Amino acid sequence: MKTDTSLFDELAHVAGLMADAAGAVILPYFRSAALKDDNKLAGGYDPVTQADREAEAAMRAVLAEHRPHDGILGEELGTTEGTSGLTWVLDPIDGTRGFVSGTPTWGVLIAVGPADGPFLGVIDQPYIGERFLGRPDGAWLIRAGNRTPLRTRAARGLNEAIVFTTFPEVGSAAEGEAFAAVAQQAKLTRYGMDCYAYALVASGQVDLVIEAGLQAYDIQGPLALIQAAGGVVTDWNGGPAHNGGQVIAAANAQIHAEALAILRAQMS
Repeated sequence: MKTDTSLFDELAHVAGLMADAAGAVILPYFRSAALKDDNKLAGGYDPVTQADREAEAAMRAVLAEHRPHDGILGEELGTTEGTSGLTWVLDPIDGTRGFVSGTPTWGVLIAVGPADGPFLGVIDQPYIGERFLGRPDGAWLIRAGNRTPLRTRAARGLNEAIVFTTFPEVGSAAEGEAFAAVAQQAKLTRYGMDCYAYALVASGQVDLVIEAGLQAYDIQGPLALIQAAGGVVTDWNGGPAHNGGQVIAAANAQIHAEALAILRAQMS
């Protein structure tokens, strides 16, 4: 899209207010004996907590004050139509399983953009005080009042790569086998980091995150962040990933192409 720094500044400011509001709601619940969770998945476990719902409500209140004409897609409170052509995509706690377990790998995900995908994204981890912001003119880690530019890792072969996914089973049996084919060629594979793994790609710490079964609100914040830091995010066919599904997030085009070729061969 055409560069409009004033718009990026405004949206980043609003996203920061939303992350602040969400964090203020969430942190009193984290590692608290008072935290209660409900299971959304029959025959399995997909938790939601009062912190999820209250945090999304807090973010929506910020938008009602500052950007009332924008649309909203939120994991917990659904869709609100807008008239501006921009939609905010919100996941108040990405990694609720980690949240209820007490691990600081969850985060508040915020993205905004038109229908064909976001151009601004935030991963905020309020417990450790790290906020990752990506927009068309750059990506930064904001921590303790300092703003540090982010850049993804330089190209290297898959045999030197660090690969992440959240669940060892990845998705279906076929998807799991495709991930395993990539992981077997990598130097190191790690599991269970939720959205924080995507922040590590943007930070230049790891090379790949490969997942399946995602929703739009799971990936849009990380997608905009990683792209702003110089990375590549697509589906497993190399197409757009902003609607979720099978996603590969890569530090650079070379490692993306190498891993994508394996995924496509395994799924064909």
